[in-house]
This record gives sequence, structure tokens and C-alpha cells, in this order.
Amino acid sequence: MDEANKTDITEPAQAKRSGAADIIKVSATSRSTAVAGAIAGVVREHGRAEVQAIGAGAVNQAIKAAAIARGYLLLDGINVVVIPSFSEVDIDGTERTAVRFAVEPR
Repeated sequence: MDEANKTDITEPAQAKRSGAADIIKVSATSRSTAVAGAIAGVVREHGRAEVQAIGAGAVNQAIKAAAIARGYLLLDGINVVVIPSFSEVDIDGTERTAVRFAVEPR
């Protein structure tokens, strides 16, 4: 996947929505409400979202954001589930294990 389809939510920002394969990248310093808004927006636009986090703090923020986004989407009548998985990613020549969350309608 090219860099144009990845989204980094470390500050209050909107997700780039260039296609159905967007990945919302979360860091330990990401605001969970900002990430939740990005998740909800991607789900509304594309029907599903992919969230990626590396490290315990980032995974914590990502799962909190997924729970908040679920609440946002329920207000619109969209019931979503979160499906976790592992993914290997290359960061500066070093392979790291990321936790990926697929957020999709039930």
C-alpha cells in the first residue's frame, strides 16, 4: 500500500479519505476523540475502516477511539464491530508488529 492511503492521527485532524483502503494510524499521543471522528467518517463514507497501532499506548488510544466511534455511529443507526488482528510493518528498515482493527458494520 502506498503512503498516500495512510492516515496519521496524532493531532486533531481529519482522516485522508482517498479510497476504501485507508489506514488510520494511531500513536500513543493521539486524541481518542479525534481518532473516533476519523473512524466514524471513514465508516460512513466507505462502509468500513482500518485502524493501525504500534505499542501499548497506541493500542490503548485506538481501542478507546473505536469504542467512541461505535457510539457516534450508533446515533446514525450504524452498528459496528471491531475485529483485531496483527500486521507486520516496516519502519525505517525494521520490521515491527502492529495491531490492526477492522471497524465494520455488523
